[in-house]
Amino acid sequence: MPVAMSDLPPEHPALATRRSVLAGLTATAVLLPAGGRAQQAAPARPSANEPPLEPALRTLTAAPAKARLRPTPAPETEIWAFDGTTPGPALRIKQGETLRVKLENKTANPLSLHWHGLRGEAAMDGVGGFSQPPVAPGESFEYRLRPSESGTILYRPFVIGGSSEPAGRGLGGILVVEEPEPPVVDLDLPVLVTDWLLGDDHVIRPFVTASPESAAAGRLGSWVTVNGGSPPQRVAVAPGARVRLRLANGCNARIMRLRFDGVKAVVIAVDGQPTDSFEPVRSQLPFAPGSRYDLIVDMPEEAGATAMVTALVGSGVPLVRLVTEGGRKPAATAPAALKANPSLPAAVRMQDALRPEIVIEGGAKAGPDQKLDLSGLDLERPWRINGGVGAVGSKPLFSARRGTPIVLAIENKTAFFQPMHVHGHCFRLLHPLDDGWEPYFLDTVQIPDGKRLHVAFIAENPGRWLISSTVLERFDLGLWSWFEVT
Repeated sequence: MPVAMSDLPPEHPALATRRSVLAGLTATAVLLPAGGRAQQAAPARPSANEPPLEPALRTLTAAPAKARLRPTPAPETEIWAFDGTTPGPALRIKQGETLRVKLENKTANPLSLHWHGLRGEAAMDGVGGFSQPPVAPGESFEYRLRPSESGTILYRPFVIGGSSEPAGRGLGGILVVEEPEPPVVDLDLPVLVTDWLLGDDHVIRPFVTASPESAAAGRLGSWVTVNGGSPPQRVAVAPGARVRLRLANGCNARIMRLRFDGVKAVVIAVDGQPTDSFEPVRSQLPFAPGSRYDLIVDMPEEAGATAMVTALVGSGVPLVRLVTEGGRKPAATAPAALKANPSLPAAVRMQDALRPEIVIEGGAKAGPDQKLDLSGLDLERPWRINGGVGAVGSKPLFSARRGTPIVLAIENKTAFFQPMHVHGHCFRLLHPLDDGWEPYFLDTVQIPDGKRLHVAFIAENPGRWLISSTVLERFDLGLWSWFEVT
């Protein structure tokens, strides 16, 4: 059965008429061999008397680089990149394996890496200035991750007061945690969508923290890339092939919708968590910064067929074009599905829940002529959360013992949609009438302007965790809070 969805709003009121949002969801291809698994030699196993082998250390070096973001004859643009590429390498490990990643910072700014959607240790969450000291220029930090769950994870810079610039200059990537028995596909394709604010000279425009844009929609780019290249990314597959798309929004601020044409797209995971498969209503999905979808696409059996993924920005921006070429493959017959995550609760006992509240206020207003009204607004502190701004030394929004059910109310009193991310946890979006919840887990939710939504989860991951805006300019200006689980 399709899950009911509605249109996503434009980026802010000055650009277009608002639309409603989904009630619950807020160019170099990375190609894999058939079956969608990276081929690796099995490591030698230690004997019973030897200690376990230490996982290999993977180094990610963040440094200035150049990339041709717009098509030839446009010149290359000065960017920041991981290992010389944007996005950074698509990291892959198996569920239950340990990943060691050493971040080397050769940029001019402090850095850290937040693993958006990973329910790991609080010390490894990667919030610079909160869960770890920021990695200063010339310094390094080692992340040790052991995901107990499979999923598609977004890694991106996340430093208190300093996330927008490193992300907007090109730092980010995808981590894939593979299932022990993944669905059989002919191609497993990570797709990271980013946008860039470029001038006519193809140079990245300056970053200004306290700006009218930061008090409104955020830093909306003028050019979209797909896996670092000009869209659309063309991918040739065999007729009848089954493709797994892992779509992630790595933009600083751009909220968009995705449309699927020429093929039936089936969602099998939302924000990295498996869900009962469903087809998006009207073949569209909302796509906010930080959001991820895993979809299965079964290509037509004739050569020359095309399937498109399009971002509904302006007149539409084609992102991915799948084209059938070569010999036909037998069409897949078994439905693609992922096993449910057994560590997530089937239900939340809301009658026993702690019930904290978040109220988001501030930002620019939409005037009668649809121009932004900034009158009386402090651009240094344009956003407020529960009357203040996020601060490391502030009291937590709540403190809960491990296993406590939480029903969090988030009220949006601003003129903009507010995508919010709960770190270290997954939640259910409750129905407006409090008579149930949506049939999928999320870690990022969009709250429409003037609306109040409730999410429910179990505080099961010990440590200190943020609840933060995924629009990085808003996060840098203090649109975040935190809680602790003891």
